Amino acid sequence: MAEQIREALRSVLDPEIGLSVVDLGFIKEIRTDTDPIHISMVLSAPFCPMAGMIVEQVRLTAETAAGGRKAEVEVLQEPWRPPWLDDMLA
Repeated sequence: MAEQIREALRSVLDPEIGLSVVDLGFIKEIRTDTDPIHISMVLSAPFCPMAGMIVEQVRLTAETAAGGRKAEVEVLQEPWRPPWLDDMLA
């Protein structure tokens, strides 16, 4: 199920960069063995003005992909690094 969620999250775009949160390497972990599903992610900037919208889109998209199971999103306090871009973009 984690891979299903990851694929669904490709539809969530960072509006300032125009790439998906998966392709950018924002999604660090998806745990489906917890209740609710737990997603750990980073953002491109610590004070990203679109953070709330992106996090909410990640949560809603994950819940839809998981058939309605609840999800929670944790934003990690580590800086995003360009090398985290998905291999397909390298």
